[in-house]
Amino acid sequence: MKAISTAIKDLLIIEPKVFGDDRGFFFESYNKRQFAELIGREVEFVQDNHSRSVKNVLRGLHYQIQHPQGKLVRAVQGTLLDIAVDIRRNSPTFGQHITVELSADNKRMLWIPEGFAHGIAVLSDTAELLYKTTDYWYPEHERCIRWNDPTLAIDWRLQSEPILSSKDAHSNLFAEAELFD
Repeated sequence: MKAISTAIKDLLIIEPKVFGDDRGFFFESYNKRQFAELIGREVEFVQDNHSRSVKNVLRGLHYQIQHPQGKLVRAVQGTLLDIAVDIRRNSPTFGQHITVELSADNKRMLWIPEGFAHGIAVLSDTAELLYKTTDYWYPEHERCIRWNDPTLAIDWRLQSEPILSSKDAHSNLFAEAELFD
């Protein structure tokens, strides 16, 4: 496993070492000791989530204002665009985001520590996403920033209008959002 730096210091692309031949492939998708070495600290994952979405589904930008979650995200089927936005007011990269393409083919993962809003857009016909979280989901603490916020100006690379949940369609603008100090 190796870590690839991004434009935002705390966000890391994790690339596993894949062993493959004509029979298929094998890789370790998570190793607690190696992961701690890569990110510079130990974390405890308490929940695994699995979602499946169709093309042009956009989920996000989600976060929890209390009980913030660190996430280790990967696509196990299809291709998606993964977005993380720094919402820590005291961070030098506050309001900046990174975009990473995750796919079953590239097997990359994205480490998103606490203090970031997270979203995905499905680029293939379908995509399945697995992600580990460092805290449980608390719906009463969940917040959402509007996907098409003009301040953030995220290029979601969608070919048509996104398919949104009601929550995502009616979320706050970045300037109105409850953020981390």
